[in-house]
Amino acid sequence: MKILITGGLGYIGSHTAIQFINAGHEILIVDNLSNSKLDVYKSIKSITKTDFSFEELDLCETKALISVFSSFLPDAVIHFAGLKAVGESVEDPIKYYDNNVGGSISLLKAMEHSGCHKILFSSSATVYGVPEYLPFDEQHRLDPINPYGQSKLMTELVLKDWAKSKETNQAIILRYFNPVGAHKSGFIGEDPLGVPNNLMPFISQVASGRLEELKVFGSDYDTRDGTGERDYIHVEDLSRAHLLSLNNINKIDSIDYFNVGTGSGYTVLECIKAYEKESGKNIKYTLAARRDGDVSISYASANKIKEFCDWSPEFDLEAMCKDSWNWECKTSI
Repeated sequence: MKILITGGLGYIGSHTAIQFINAGHEILIVDNLSNSKLDVYKSIKSITKTDFSFEELDLCETKALISVFSSFLPDAVIHFAGLKAVGESVEDPIKYYDNNVGGSISLLKAMEHSGCHKILFSSSATVYGVPEYLPFDEQHRLDPINPYGQSKLMTELVLKDWAKSKETNQAIILRYFNPVGAHKSGFIGEDPLGVPNNLMPFISQVASGRLEELKVFGSDYDTRDGTGERDYIHVEDLSRAHLLSLNNINKIDSIDYFNVGTGSGYTVLECIKAYEKESGKNIKYTLAARRDGDVSISYASANKIKEFCDWSPEFDLEAMCKDSWNWECKTSI
């Protein structure tokens, strides 16, 4: 198949691009480089030993995007591109709605223009909000507590209406939990521009000395040690879920929703201890007040996607930390 990947030079997008190239698909990556680097393009080619196309383009530039679609004529789209910092979304919600929802609408316009009818969308467990029960399953009430989560849910609703508007349209929504780790080669991993917003890259940069210390937001949650508890999934497991899901997209009628997580949670302090063990470094941290928009506990029921495409996670927290540290060592040299 010919696959167009938005945000394909980002953390999850780049790992997924490798999965699809290695499976024999032809890909085109569209990325505006707002939170990614052009070096990743070279790294993907080095890992796969395969050339592929790349367009530096913002999804909101609809006319230019339509031109790209008209030239490439993809069979399917994998949509990663979007802003993802919870704290920033609280401070600047309009930016998130404009970019995440507006960019997705622009993407659908380009798909309609070129006759592309299949899409996998990178959504988030934040659409569930505060848990009424755990683990989260796909039938849980949807009630995001921050603008980032709202922007993901709004996009899901847009995709639902789009998918049901024509018999040929198909959409799979993958609701991620917390991707961590890096490619085994150490050539690609999570390397955000500026100060990291996510836990694992922050821990990595403290371990390597790039950052002085980690702030742990919230130490009075109702968890084993008072710190927030999350379902962390290796990015390689997550990227493989995209490949298997697209392989099985014709099994759905118009749209379906799948959690992608391990089904168990780790606290922030447990992640720190695991990273210290794998890296041999002391992770300096301080406890701080809770952060607006965060829930105390979040972990998945992943039974539905296991049944849908025979997917299950292969890597544990130790492997996630080991691969993350391998990547950090090569990055910080």
